[in-house]
Amino acid sequence: MLTTAHHADVVIVGAGVAGLSAAHQLTSAGVTVGVLEAAPYVGGRMATEEVDGFRLDRIGQVLSTAYPELLRTPGLKGLPLRTFSPGVLVHSEGRRYRAGEAGSARGALSAARALAGTSRPPFGGALDQARLGAALGRFAATPVHRLMTRPERPAAEALSGRGLPPRTVNGFLRPLLSALLSDPELTTSSRCADLALRGFARGRLCVPEGGASALPELLAATLPPGTVRTGVRVTGASTTSVTTEDHGTFGCRSLLLATGARAAAGLLPGLRVPPFHRVTVFHHAAPTSPLADPALLLDADRSGPVSHTAVLSEVDPSRAPHGRSLISSTVLGTPPQDPDRAVRAHLARLYGVSTADWELLAVHHDREAVPAMPAPHDLRRPVRLLAGLYVCGDHRETSTVQGALHSGRRAAHEILLDFGIQPGYAAGALREAA
Repeated sequence: MLTTAHHADVVIVGAGVAGLSAAHQLTSAGVTVGVLEAAPYVGGRMATEEVDGFRLDRIGQVLSTAYPELLRTPGLKGLPLRTFSPGVLVHSEGRRYRAGEAGSARGALSAARALAGTSRPPFGGALDQARLGAALGRFAATPVHRLMTRPERPAAEALSGRGLPPRTVNGFLRPLLSALLSDPELTTSSRCADLALRGFARGRLCVPEGGASALPELLAATLPPGTVRTGVRVTGASTTSVTTEDHGTFGCRSLLLATGARAAAGLLPGLRVPPFHRVTVFHHAAPTSPLADPALLLDADRSGPVSHTAVLSEVDPSRAPHGRSLISSTVLGTPPQDPDRAVRAHLARLYGVSTADWELLAVHHDREAVPAMPAPHDLRRPVRLLAGLYVCGDHRETSTVQGALHSGRRAAHEILLDFGIQPGYAAGALREAA
């Protein structure tokens, strides 16, 4: 006979942010939940390791303060976020320029006039920057449902139809979207790209204080004691029970698969596994900061392997020991030959300093870091497969932390309806969140 410790109304397989989000929605409605995680820690790809006092994220995802789920998810109240400086820095032809910081056309025009006496930025002069500010303002003001009804095509093709000159597209929008989507060729659905631009225009780029793992750790810590069990590897699953490698059988009324897409397909053959974007993150320690600015730095010239980089200790001082600097840089796609040498040379150009005395702390390469979202892409893939069987994760909508959290909310919504429990929020709120 199963003990109460081995039975719950809902068993969730996977303690990433999607599964933990769903667990919060369900426990808030009085449903008993057991979350089983094979790894010895929660968070999945939102993992942070500590090396010599530095806190290093595995895939270096950047969040936005405009993500609705950061405010709406139970358990995330009080999550400390560290913001980058407004907009981004764009490096081109040996110089750095700030772009995208204005929230309106008027602000963009004022900033453009201030730059009129300097060299011409790669994304255009005063008028071009005013147009860019106006375009970002329109993205910020456009409701999600309207973005989702626009014609869909690859993001690279859609950029030419935004009413902006090619120099603005190539000097700003392309490197920005490549960084936000982890997609250097911009094959991503234009609707997903539009959502990314909307989040950029409405909020500030940010990271959790103390490392990416701080977010899932807070979610797990604010669940009822005993809800989450790590080090439990699930080997088989059905709508009424799951079997594990070393911990017996867990009974349930419903099952929610909240793992990555490939692991979910291993437990549920026939579930589609999407293609993925490769991401490699290089973490370097430097004796002094190469840039006294908490900015995300992009390479508009694509002159080396680095897509984007930041002095993360300027953004979040808790990530580095006192008196030392942490530089985290992201390479998209296949890393180059002799990667550290190539990355160091590229970073030396981007920051305008020697990198000879920088120490390589870690290199994290993930072949399946971010699920690809090529056009056409269903932004609301079903989370209810049948009564008693559900699936969630960033592979069910947008490949972002927002998408993962929201998919967990959607899955919990369907489970509660099948249990005959009216969720405490309107279905319309689910359609609007993005």
